[in-house]
Amino acid sequence: MRLNIPTILTFLRLALIPVFVIAYYLPYEWAPFAAALVFVIAGVTDWLDGYLARRLKQSTRFGAFLDPVADKVMVAIAMVLIVEHYYSIWVTIPAATMIAREVIISALREWMAEIGKRASVAVSWVGKFKTASQMFALTMLLWHAAPWIEWLGYVALYAATGLTYWSMYQYMMAAKDDLLADPDSD
Repeated sequence: MRLNIPTILTFLRLALIPVFVIAYYLPYEWAPFAAALVFVIAGVTDWLDGYLARRLKQSTRFGAFLDPVADKVMVAIAMVLIVEHYYSIWVTIPAATMIAREVIISALREWMAEIGKRASVAVSWVGKFKTASQMFALTMLLWHAAPWIEWLGYVALYAATGLTYWSMYQYMMAAKDDLLADPDSD
């Protein structure tokens, strides 16, 4: 494994996960802001490591594996924290939906790669909008500094949920023929 700047940024994102959780549970008034800030920093490292990997031509197999793992773990933990904080079906259902979608689409991509058709379920613009809306929602709901910030978070959370269903539908339709094919016909 070559250690390069993008991979170091991904490792940094993984190292920020316990910092994020600890910041979230600190018994101080500024703790929600600190947790949201760590979450934003992790999001910036996600964008930056991808940009640098392409720009510096430092993409590696290890980085391609580790980057989405770090992203999904950070987002899943953030979802769990907001579900605990808000203790409401109106937050729990969108969070559970988004976590389930990540598991389903990750499994679909792995399976499609196994049959040599990974490109047909590559990330789409809908998936990118879903991620942006999701990250914004999580930041606002983690910070929860004022009611209007929480409402922005709720709106973005439901926008992300709609985009979650839409992108999952697109990925499933892209893989439909392979998923429904008779295994004996290969």
